[in-house]
Amino acid sequence: MKKTLFAILCFTFFGVFACTSEAELTPAGSQGNPAAGSNLYPSYNTNPIAADATGMGSTAVQLAAKIKLGWNMGNSLEAIGGETAWGNPKATKALIDLVKANGFNAIRIPCSFDQYLANSTTAKIKEEWLARVKEVVHYAVDNDMYVIVNIHWDGGWLENNCTEAAKSTTNAKQKAYWEQIATYLRGFDEHLIFASANEPKVANASEMAVLTTYHQTFIDAVRSTGGKNAYRTLVVQGPDTDIEKTNKLMLTLPTDKVANRMMMEVHYYTPYQFTLMDKDADWGKMFYYWGANTRSTTDTERNPTWGEEADLAKLFKSMKTQFVDKGIPVILGEFGAIRRSNLSGSNLSLHLASRAYYLKVVVQQAKANGMVPFYWDEGNLGSNGFGIFNRFNTSVADTQALNGLLEGLN
Repeated sequence: MKKTLFAILCFTFFGVFACTSEAELTPAGSQGNPAAGSNLYPSYNTNPIAADATGMGSTAVQLAAKIKLGWNMGNSLEAIGGETAWGNPKATKALIDLVKANGFNAIRIPCSFDQYLANSTTAKIKEEWLARVKEVVHYAVDNDMYVIVNIHWDGGWLENNCTEAAKSTTNAKQKAYWEQIATYLRGFDEHLIFASANEPKVANASEMAVLTTYHQTFIDAVRSTGGKNAYRTLVVQGPDTDIEKTNKLMLTLPTDKVANRMMMEVHYYTPYQFTLMDKDADWGKMFYYWGANTRSTTDTERNPTWGEEADLAKLFKSMKTQFVDKGIPVILGEFGAIRRSNLSGSNLSLHLASRAYYLKVVVQQAKANGMVPFYWDEGNLGSNGFGIFNRFNTSVADTQALNGLLEGLN
């Protein structure tokens, strides 16, 4: 969902790694890698090294337990047109230090790679861009933070092509890119996690089967490079990173030769009328308020008609049952609600209180169900934005929302 200067790009990462013997989910089996026989691009696994378990001792479950609260550096390294093209300044160590100092110990770094090719014919990524991604990862890892690096929307080359017709060429590109990314970032210990995609568009079981091949290609490409990547925890995404679709369609997982190093990813922007909708439609109106104790008694047409506490708890519980209870941690890779600062007076005050409460409950329920929450922050501090931190002067800009997130941990 690309919008104006600050694009609201909600792309998903759900880590699903190896299917354990306890899981009722079905491993995909040795269906073969659709990209393996393709000569569309050269192999970039040119210097695989021996497996190195140093600093890689945690299983996916143990690693998930170490992540308290995550933050998305949205609309930055994934911005089409360059890192600053969507209105944010270049990421700095000071920004990451600020995020860490305010209660987050993990950062998700959405990344674009397709626009940074030295040669589109061979799918070779510019080394200077890989170096920039590595530099930002260092900002966080050097501060003892956990990091998720993905291939985000990236122009939609994967996200919008979960089809049989596109499977072969998309798998070839997925393989080429991840061989390069994984090799370049191979030296980081378990603080670095890779994620296959963002919010892959899937509508049915056939498209889900195609997405599973993309995840398989990702896993195989990363593992093939060796070193610490032989043990690195990897994240795979559910269809649309939508919880209900994931419950219904993600019944087969990719396979991994290394056990217990897979996570699943979903996103949560429910109810849409409260979290994302910025103008009324013929099918419904925007919700300004959320929660049993933060409904309006005067502006009642803006109270929610669905998607409150009970619905949230039910959906999160379904992820616990389907994945967490079977040893597959779930990354809540994105969640949030826009700040409707165009409101005024008591309506604005109640809306902001509702929003902070919403963030609190999402974090509470995520933690209660074994999910790892990452707040979506795209840097927009104005109306309809998600921003918490001012990236220009390196300060906290939305204390109320921040406090809501932190209260959810208690």
